[in-house]
Amino acid sequence: MSKGLANRRRTAPWIQRWSRPLLGGVAILGALNTAYITISKFTNTDTACPSGGCEQVLSSPYATVFGLPLALFGLVAYISMALFALAPLAIQGDQQKELRSNLENWTWFLLFLGSTAMLIFSGYLMTIMFTKFVAPFGVKGICYYCIASAIFSASLFVLTLLGRVWDDIGQLLFSGLIVGVVTLVATLAIYAPVGKPVADAYNIASASGQVFATIKDTSGEAEIQLARHLKQTGAKMYSAYWCPHCTQQKKLFGVAALNDLPYVECAPDGVESQTAACQTVAAQVEKQTGQGFGFPTWEINGKFYPGQQTLQQLADESGYKGPRNFKNSL
Repeated sequence: MSKGLANRRRTAPWIQRWSRPLLGGVAILGALNTAYITISKFTNTDTACPSGGCEQVLSSPYATVFGLPLALFGLVAYISMALFALAPLAIQGDQQKELRSNLENWTWFLLFLGSTAMLIFSGYLMTIMFTKFVAPFGVKGICYYCIASAIFSASLFVLTLLGRVWDDIGQLLFSGLIVGVVTLVATLAIYAPVGKPVADAYNIASASGQVFATIKDTSGEAEIQLARHLKQTGAKMYSAYWCPHCTQQKKLFGVAALNDLPYVECAPDGVESQTAACQTVAAQVEKQTGQGFGFPTWEINGKFYPGQQTLQQLADESGYKGPRNFKNSL
């Protein structure tokens, strides 16, 4: 009997013999990918990106769910898939064959349900990336980590389908359909508020009205007075509505102070865009600082300061004499 079983195993397609190690390997790669993004978000550091566009996508409202980085939920999903794939392989011995067989059956079904949900969710996010970011911004709207995650999710789904002989295809398709519909409905419900203005907040949007970010941070008297001082002294913050660092800079001031913040919109499709002025300033910035023109860039008293600045730095550079008990910090 054991010899016959061994022969059947040898005649099984290689994809079925190696399906669980392959599934585990892909899931671990996905976990590493999402772990890197999660750590970057919690440490407030930029992710390395060939095109420089990853952070634009990863700092958008689509990258946050329930106030937490979306990558964190992806990390949990990939770790779960790795456990489903590899756990039965840890059970060895003739006396544990029944336990291993039962565990394999249950985990195969969980692998199918999980990979189906991940495939649907990743497909939705890929649609968002290409329509909301790649279409208007080109290569700078590509998030390579997001594409990698979508590839891993699709690979898990394919390996799950091909990794074993499924006895009841009808039941499998029905279960997949239910999971797919539930995942899609839940995804659409979660992201329904994205891109819409939020009351009693400062909404950063394009000229077409699509909200890219929402600031809810409050302002103290020090932030309000600093913003007014910068405006009165002719300071300017050159920014773009889609720039995540510009959003972080504005968050330091808070909602009330932003009404007086002297910023210049450089994005061609931004509200009250001043692209020509930004192009003129770009050459001056490069000549004075030796750095390329990026967002944000501050102009204070005839000098340019690239990158985010603390409120304390802005106060020092502009000669601000008011209160400095600032509430927010980088």
